[in-house]
Amino acid sequence: MKKLENKTALITGGGTGIGRAMALAFAGEGAKIAICGRRREPIDATVAELKALGAEALGMSVDQAIEADCIRAIEETAGTLGGLDILVNNAASVGQVGPVADLEVSAWEDALRVNLTGLMVLCREAVKVMIPQQRGNILNVSSNVGRRGFANRAPYVCSKWAMHGFTQTLALETAQVGIRVNTICPGPVMTDRLRGSMEKMSAKRGISPAELQQEWEGESPMGRFATSEECAKVALFLVSDDSSAMTGQAINVTAGMLMS
Repeated sequence: MKKLENKTALITGGGTGIGRAMALAFAGEGAKIAICGRRREPIDATVAELKALGAEALGMSVDQAIEADCIRAIEETAGTLGGLDILVNNAASVGQVGPVADLEVSAWEDALRVNLTGLMVLCREAVKVMIPQQRGNILNVSSNVGRRGFANRAPYVCSKWAMHGFTQTLALETAQVGIRVNTICPGPVMTDRLRGSMEKMSAKRGISPAELQQEWEGESPMGRFATSEECAKVALFLVSDDSSAMTGQAINVTAGMLMS
């Protein structure tokens, strides 16, 4: 039997990058997949891939900054696919890139609205479905910078640090009703979102994106970035029964860049 046979998963930000890799990995293990995101084109493209693999799949346009959209994502997934067993909170806003001295309050609040408040609403609505079932898995996608400071990225960093406290709190609240809540902390993974961030950060420092990539790769004992597929394999472990004794945990996927 496949690891996720008869399970339904919702993956936010599932059209590209790590989210897409998770959707394909979960579908390969028998799950029904719902994905959502702001941009419709990559969502539709990934849904087509999933259906080509024989998976039952649903795509939705969702703005995680809007409470009603987050509620609708849970309701539509459960209503269309017949339940909700797995929620992966992968969507995130890069936030303003630059020093704290230049931060705009509106940009700060926008990043927290997507990365933290939207995640909370999705979890709140998901557990309402999962508690009566007495089972469920929630996986929050943090970052290596959710465990360390990182210059010029305060909104993103702070939202990811806060995610760890939220994960542990929700894990404590739901463990007795069969729900597990964990986090993964990817290192740099070469996605479109990371490319955009690296362009902004390298410009701030007066170096090229290639030089910044080389610098970051040098921080890893393996001398490279992790891949979306490697992150998806760890995610699959955490949402399957293979990790049945784990909740409230944060797992690094950083090619050794971060070891604690």
